[in-house]
Amino acid sequence: MKLHIGIDDTDSTRGGCTTYIAARLVERLSKIGAKFTDYPNIIRLNPNIPYKTRGNAAVSLRLNIPDELYDSVQEETIEEVEENSWLGRVGTDPAIVFLKGRPPVKIRNLSRKALIDVVSVQEAQEALTRYHVTAVTYGSRLGLVGALSAIGQELDGDHTFELVAYREKKNWGTPRRVDQMSVKRMDRLTAPRTFNSYDFDNERTLITPHGPDPVLLGIRGESPRAVVNALRMVRIREPVERWVVFRTNHGTDAHFNATRLNGQIRPFMTAVLKGTVVDKPERITGGHVFFTLKCDELRVRCAAFEPTGRFREIVAKLIPGDQVTVLGGLRKHAGFPIALNLEKLQIHRLQEDIRIENPTCPRCNKHLKSSGKGQGFECTKCSFKAPNAKKTSTRNHRSLEAGLYVPDRKAQRHLTKPLSRYGLEKKTQSNGPPVGKWHDP
Repeated sequence: MKLHIGIDDTDSTRGGCTTYIAARLVERLSKIGAKFTDYPNIIRLNPNIPYKTRGNAAVSLRLNIPDELYDSVQEETIEEVEENSWLGRVGTDPAIVFLKGRPPVKIRNLSRKALIDVVSVQEAQEALTRYHVTAVTYGSRLGLVGALSAIGQELDGDHTFELVAYREKKNWGTPRRVDQMSVKRMDRLTAPRTFNSYDFDNERTLITPHGPDPVLLGIRGESPRAVVNALRMVRIREPVERWVVFRTNHGTDAHFNATRLNGQIRPFMTAVLKGTVVDKPERITGGHVFFTLKCDELRVRCAAFEPTGRFREIVAKLIPGDQVTVLGGLRKHAGFPIALNLEKLQIHRLQEDIRIENPTCPRCNKHLKSSGKGQGFECTKCSFKAPNAKKTSTRNHRSLEAGLYVPDRKAQRHLTKPLSRYGLEKKTQSNGPPVGKWHDP
C-alpha cells in the first residue's frame, strides 16, 4: 500500500517544531517495517499568511507498507504528535492526514493554491470528504490546510534538500554551539552544491536558527550527498540527538512559479507584477524604502524593508519611467489599497535620467530666473538679462543596470531562489527511495 502522511501546526511561536516530529517518526516507522518511498518532505507554503508560526512549513512522509501495517502506522503517528506537539498553546492546532494512493488532482490543486493564497479549513475539509482521506485534528483544525497541502505537493519539478540536525532536549532554548569559522569554510568549499549557509556580507551564520525550537542547524543543498558531506565539515560543540535529510521546495521560487503575471491580487497573496515606476523612491524612518508601481490600471505601493540590506540601495536608485517586475507578498498599507513586500526585483529597462535646468548667469554663476513665457531669463542678484537663452539638459549617469536583484542572504525567505541556484534547477521528477545514510538514528 502506498501511503502519504501529512502533518502541520504542531509548534507555536514559543517552541516546538513539526520537522522534529517527522524526524522522530522516521525512526519509529522504520522500526515497525515501513519503507520510505521518498525522503521526508518539508513543504513551505504561502509565506504571507498572517497566522503562521515561523516559516509556514508542513511535512509529509511517503511510505510503502503492507496493508496489515496501516493501523500500526496510524497509531505510531498519532502518539508521536500528541507526545511532542505543543498542544494547548495558543496558535497550536495540529492536524494529521493519511491518504492511500497518489494524491488526486483536486488535492494537488489545493496544495498549489496554498503556495500563493489563503486556503480555508472548509476548502480542505471538502477535499478530505470527497476523497475519503482520514484526518486527525486538534484545536481549531487550522493545521488541516497545511497537512493536506503537504501531501499534495510531490515536488515533481525543481527541488532541493535540507539536512536538519536536532538538539538534545536539555539544550533547547540555550545558545547553539556551532563554530562559525567552520561554517564559513564549509560554505566556501561546498557552494553552489550547498546554498545560503553563511552571509559573508553581514558576517552571519545562516544554518542555525535563533529560537527555542529543537533544531540545531539546517544545511541546504542540491543533493543528499552534498548536505551530508557538508555536515562533516561543521564543528558542532554540543550533542546531536538526531539528523535527517529532507527533500524540500526551499530555494525554488515555488510560490512565484505558481503565480500568474499581473494576476489577481489581494492581501496575503503572492504576486508577480510587471509595470512602470511612477515616483521617486522614498526612504522613511527605520531605513525602509518605498516606491509606487503602475501595473495596468492599478497602483501598488512597493516596499524594501530595512532587513533586506543592500537591496534597499538598489531600489532607492529607481526613477520614474523604469520598467520593472516586482515579486513578493501583498498586504494592506496605510494610504494604499494594497502594498507589496519586495522579495525580488527584475529591472527590464532603465529610463534616461535627464536634468533640465535654467541657464546660469555669466557674472554670478547662479541659475537665472525665467522672465516669463518667451521673454528669456534674468538674474535676481545682478539683474543680468538673457532674452535669447534656453534651458539646458544634462544626461546623468545611472549607477544601476538592468538585471535581477535579491535581498541580502540573511533576509531571503525559505522559498526564495538565491542567485546561486539559477541554472541548477531540476526539470523533472527525481524522487525515489532514499539511498545511503540519510538519517541517524
